[in-house]
Amino acid sequence: MRIEVRVTPKASRDLIKKETEILKVYLTKPACEGLANARLIELLSDYLKVKKYQIKIIRGHKTRSKLIEVNV
Repeated sequence: MRIEVRVTPKASRDLIKKETEILKVYLTKPACEGLANARLIELLSDYLKVKKYQIKIIRGHKTRSKLIEVNV
């Protein structure tokens, strides 16, 4: 399964919002040294109820728009 995600780093709290076809994810971690990407994977694993190793960022490692693949 593939999911389009729009990330907002350095937000006041961690939050996931479902909007039509895209998930909007607000992260408290900054977008440096992969901190925001690591926190994104943690939040998505809790939200989707899968293990962290089942989630992979396919596109957008350094951008706010990401394509995520979830192996279930």
